[in-house]
Amino acid sequence: MTDNPILVTGGTGNIGTRVVRKLREADREVRILTRRPHSNSPGTEYVSGDTLKDHGLAEAVTGVDTIVHLAGGARGDDVATGNLVAAARRGDVKHLVLISVTGADRMPIGYFRRKAAAEDIVMGSGLPWSLLRAAQLHDFVVPIVRSLSALCLAPRELRFEPVDGDEVAARLTALALGVPAGRVPDIVGPQVQEVRDLITAYNRVLGRHRPILPMPLLGAVGRAYRGGANLADGSALRGQRSWEEHLRDQREALLPGQR
Repeated sequence: MTDNPILVTGGTGNIGTRVVRKLREADREVRILTRRPHSNSPGTEYVSGDTLKDHGLAEAVTGVDTIVHLAGGARGDDVATGNLVAAARRGDVKHLVLISVTGADRMPIGYFRRKAAAEDIVMGSGLPWSLLRAAQLHDFVVPIVRSLSALCLAPRELRFEPVDGDEVAARLTALALGVPAGRVPDIVGPQVQEVRDLITAYNRVLGRHRPILPMPLLGAVGRAYRGGANLADGSALRGQRSWEEHLRDQREALLPGQR
């Protein structure tokens, strides 16, 4: 096994911190690309850089065999991925692991389209690669459900299959420690759930009794959600930890005044 560090972009984010922890538990050296200063710790090195601004990438990829590309945002994922791929091609990178989102090539939303474009960049890069699409994390769905609960509204036929962040991180870690695998099955939560049911569980765990009124999903985005374009197919790997288990574990943090 190589002693070279594994570069993680987005290593200080929600998924990134989990992946870094699991890589360290596997006794791998980790290099984290970050826009903000951090102090190094045993086995973990922080380097300054920005994938979107194409800053510091040449230094970040030096001496790296594997990159786990997790950095992302509301805009620019395709540009940032293109910058990273260019740096990786100039270096001696042997494996690029990319996280994407389930339905990236089907949902008529800018965020999804940019994720799909990032996938195309990686697949056409000439680098050995692994690609994992994931459903929305529990942590991502919580603020959506919180807002809908406060409004007492539930869009009709809006479904999610929220997945546990640690389970996604474990899959990414396994990919990073393995050989390039190409497009692997999506990872999603244990079941597909109507947003009304997600809101009901949220209210129940927090001890709230609120009405939930249906509202329509309109336009092309509404048609896509009603058609399940954001959902995985039957080949997906389904996680074990449920939405309600997540809520119960996080109940104290979800209560008013704790956020």
